[in-house]
Amino acid sequence: MITSAIGDSKILQATQSAPLQQNEAEKLSASEGFEKILNGLGANAFEALRTGESTAIAAIEGKATTQQAVMATMEAEKSLQAALAIRDKIVNAFLEISRMQI
Repeated sequence: MITSAIGDSKILQATQSAPLQQNEAEKLSASEGFEKILNGLGANAFEALRTGESTAIAAIEGKATTQQAVMATMEAEKSLQAALAIRDKIVNAFLEISRMQI
């Protein structure tokens, strides 16, 4: 289950942050909705990595505490692990489909 790999990270929040209205959900095709979710996940993972890096640099400069640097780095690591797990699932699904006989 993906949520166990994600935990409380920002990636999980991206999928729940903007619930679609009934009319809007009907207008989106399955591929458009899936694409929108993946784009949100990627953007949030990138933002977590950027925040972790900037907090680590701030800690080196003495502008942030060690605890803040560790927390930001751990959040970035969780986001990266979740993104890799999602990528692996997508690749495995593609490989499974490519093995099907037509």
